[in-house]
Amino acid sequence: MVRIILPELGDGIVDAEIVRWHCREGQSVKFDEDVVELVTDKAVFNVPADFSGRIMKIYYNEGQRVPVGSVLADLDENFSGAPEGAERGV
Repeated sequence: MVRIILPELGDGIVDAEIVRWHCREGQSVKFDEDVVELVTDKAVFNVPADFSGRIMKIYYNEGQRVPVGSVLADLDENFSGAPEGAERGV
């Protein structure tokens, strides 16, 4: 299980608002695919998946503010939806 975490966003930025999820629980995502769109008072940005896999749990809803360092979602990197033997993150 891999955790998708809200990364450090720069000096003085302590949280971000979830604008839109690009996926839902149970959905497969690919490496580097955008998972969630967030906004701060300075920018709009997306957080991509670090691995291919299936979104197992989403912790915040659209419109909620999330502190930096919080877990946004859990990803099962052992479920890629790809045929056996396919490499992760490719």
